[in-house]
Amino acid sequence: MKILIVGLNFWPELVGVGKYTGEMAAWFAEVGHEVRIIAGPPYYPRWEREQGRSRFRYHREFIDRSASNIARVASKSVEIWRCPIYVPKRPTGLRRVLHLISFAASSLPAALCQIAWRPQVVIAIAPTLISAPAALATARAAAAAAWLHVQDFEIDAAFAVGLLRAGFPRAIVNACEGSLLRRFDKVSTISSAMRQRLTTKGVALERTLLLRNWVDTAEIYPTREPSIFRERLGIGAGRVVALYSGAMGSKQGLELIIESAQLLAGEPVDFVLCGDGPARAKLEAAASELANVRFMPIQPASLLNQLLNLADIHLLPQRPGIADLVMPSKLTGMLASGRPVVATASADSEISLALEACGRVVAPGDLNAFAGAIIELARDVRLRLELGATGRTRAESEWNRSAILGEFVRELEGLTKS
Repeated sequence: MKILIVGLNFWPELVGVGKYTGEMAAWFAEVGHEVRIIAGPPYYPRWEREQGRSRFRYHREFIDRSASNIARVASKSVEIWRCPIYVPKRPTGLRRVLHLISFAASSLPAALCQIAWRPQVVIAIAPTLISAPAALATARAAAAAAWLHVQDFEIDAAFAVGLLRAGFPRAIVNACEGSLLRRFDKVSTISSAMRQRLTTKGVALERTLLLRNWVDTAEIYPTREPSIFRERLGIGAGRVVALYSGAMGSKQGLELIIESAQLLAGEPVDFVLCGDGPARAKLEAAASELANVRFMPIQPASLLNQLLNLADIHLLPQRPGIADLVMPSKLTGMLASGRPVVATASADSEISLALEACGRVVAPGDLNAFAGAIIELARDVRLRLELGATGRTRAESEWNRSAILGEFVRELEGLTKS
């Protein structure tokens, strides 16, 4: 089967959508399918174009088997067409829109060039939804099946966090979004709540599919020995580590971690934030006088298990109104590492269901409850072990990479044969 994937973010980005699209493409190649990718250059989460990448030129490349952990599962080459995009240094709301428009414009000719290749299925990855019309047009011109995979509802999230203001013509945007969603043969998404939201946007339930994000539980697992990062960061054996690892942007509400560190300055808890993004500089400034807060850069994939095992407690804050618009991709690794999670989400959200008996969930923005949950777990080793073990079991049973991607391949094969 010939599979064309159109998505802004892709390997070698180590966090967010790009990580999963990269692993998806490698999996398709491993089971014998031909795979081509239309993507932008690596830039996320630093919002900085990878050194040596042209601002204006297209580039064709292949996954280097020696350069990435995802290449180990690829028995055939994955061909990548990199499209030039605008990458703002300070991604404000307007600049983000221009950034997305730039990929929509540059990806259209690259996608249409694939018509002669005759793909049998074209998969659009959202975000970014604005490039989905190019994928849809290519699918129809090539007589291929059109599949849309929604990692988050970027339009709803943009309004929720204020990137798009209330005065923006939201009704028109929502109508355009619904019309586009309904034109795809199949629409998948990563949580049950998000799948239900698709139906409110007019997509028939039978044309939707729950396709969770996954984790390789053979690569992410609890270790017996302390993480190498404890020594590197100078964290003593008697200290409890509360770790956030991932993008540092507007959706995460990471200021809650800094505020918790201030509140718990007298407790034996060290807060570690690992990652990058537009909010990092502001967070570092807010924590500049806190001895119990440390920052780390994004770590290579080869050290991801050591990083996740640095945590005694994982932290997963989210801004109010976001929990059912996105399902944080980092959650799977947290659970697979066998550590409990303290998250913010509404009681009936998908995050709350995922973390039942695996951690603690408090209301978004509730500083006292968030800090209180951290202290509860910090003081009770046995409770941490119990919750972490439940999370590990859940990761093995519900987020297993082989099972999820195997089902995806079967659905694609069924769609192309129908």
